[in-house]
Amino acid sequence: MTQTQRETSAAATETGPRRVRVAIVGSGFSGMGVAIKLREAGIDDFVILERGADFGGTWRDNTYPGAACDVPSLLYSFSFAPNPDWSHAFSPQPEIFAYLRRCGQRYGLYRFARFDHEVRGAAWDETSRLWRIDTSQGQYEARVMISAVGPLSEPSLPDIPGIESFQGKLFHSARWDHEHDLTGDRVAVIGTGASSIQFVPQIVDKVGKLHLFQRTAPWIIGRSERRLSAVEHRTYQTFPLAQKAVRAGIYWSRELFVLGFAKNPKLMKVAERLSRRHLVKQVPDRALRKKLTPSYTMGCKRILLSNNYYPALSRPNVDVVTDRIVEIRPHSVVTADGTEREIDTLILGTGFHVTDMPMAQWITGRDGVLLADAWKDGVQAYKGTSVNGFPNMFMMIGPNTGLGHNSMVYMIESQLNYVLDAIKYVSRPGVSDVDVNPAAESQFNVDVQKMLEGTVWTTGGCVSWYLDDNGKNTTVWPTFTAVFRQQTRHFDSQAYEVRSTPALVDA
Repeated sequence: MTQTQRETSAAATETGPRRVRVAIVGSGFSGMGVAIKLREAGIDDFVILERGADFGGTWRDNTYPGAACDVPSLLYSFSFAPNPDWSHAFSPQPEIFAYLRRCGQRYGLYRFARFDHEVRGAAWDETSRLWRIDTSQGQYEARVMISAVGPLSEPSLPDIPGIESFQGKLFHSARWDHEHDLTGDRVAVIGTGASSIQFVPQIVDKVGKLHLFQRTAPWIIGRSERRLSAVEHRTYQTFPLAQKAVRAGIYWSRELFVLGFAKNPKLMKVAERLSRRHLVKQVPDRALRKKLTPSYTMGCKRILLSNNYYPALSRPNVDVVTDRIVEIRPHSVVTADGTEREIDTLILGTGFHVTDMPMAQWITGRDGVLLADAWKDGVQAYKGTSVNGFPNMFMMIGPNTGLGHNSMVYMIESQLNYVLDAIKYVSRPGVSDVDVNPAAESQFNVDVQKMLEGTVWTTGGCVSWYLDDNGKNTTVWPTFTAVFRQQTRHFDSQAYEVRSTPALVDA
């Protein structure tokens, strides 16, 4: 963020109204999308509350070496704000962050942003029919609150005995310590998910020894690392419809994966064969290859894309450990077979809090009910957006809106239609608030769980971050994204309890 932008945000904090029509919590793709659509609808009475120092969300915070998107660049952007200048088929983190900052400038969002404002609590005031939001820099009141806190925002730390006693350098991949020099270090990496397979190849030549602790081998396929040509850039700049057509082609080709994920998991055998060939080609050592061979159906866990992960693990200074970690000591890691490995640095590639959304601990709805308590039997929401007992609150990328095959930006834009329509509905004369009917919410989630039956996510034989502690999939959307787009095209007020303004009630 430039100095001018920072001053604009600070000035807005000092002089802007504390009461607003809409409060947006979070400023990644979701929060920015809501703000952009509000402005397009002529609604300027809103605020964006962001704990960070700039827009970007996940793409601002995850700066580990090699960070990049595993969805093609042309698809991973707002459909209404295409970028003809992506450098690669798959965008690196700095480009996505820069793209989001440009969107903030293009749509004039900086003056609505309150950076360095960490939300500490939000409670529904039944008397005034509004949300009271407590931040690190003061309080706000809002008629409508939008939670745009992404599911990949709070790092998940492993519960390993002794980890608090470690005296070397320790950090999570989402909070990468760029000032720490890994040269010659004995490094332990815990986790083999999407982040680890990107940063491990980037550090392997620098470290002295790398111990990679793997609980479950992921399915990995190669990806096109090619640079987009000057001809492509000129074509997209000159003929925007050409970029739109390519984007549509990528979308529909990826959408076909639903046939294997949700309709007939046996179809995944074809993709599994391609992945195994990739493994055989890149890992000549049979013993290592056996460690890296998945034992579950592809798609049960997130499918990963990489051309350089397997070669990195074949380096002589890398040790792939599949024995369970039983203890972390001040300078070592101990596994179940009794082996103690001396280390200098511990890097956690252990993912995020997804099924146990941290925001649930600070949002209080009607009758003083904490969202975490409302979800004590499992996270759920109506259309991934509304929860009974929390009037005028809408979530972006809520429960069961995640994807394992396509771009989350598509799901976000689908929700934007629904949420903006809801805000307009609440703005009607005489309407105070809307609260989703518990029967509608329950039936929607019964239908979602029924659709999940027989899919690769429930029959694939793995334990993934898609599942909560009870083994229930509260993360993934179970069918085509086009179905979700159709379901969220308009706000369906008949599924909600609609209440009049307090003045009209008193009358």
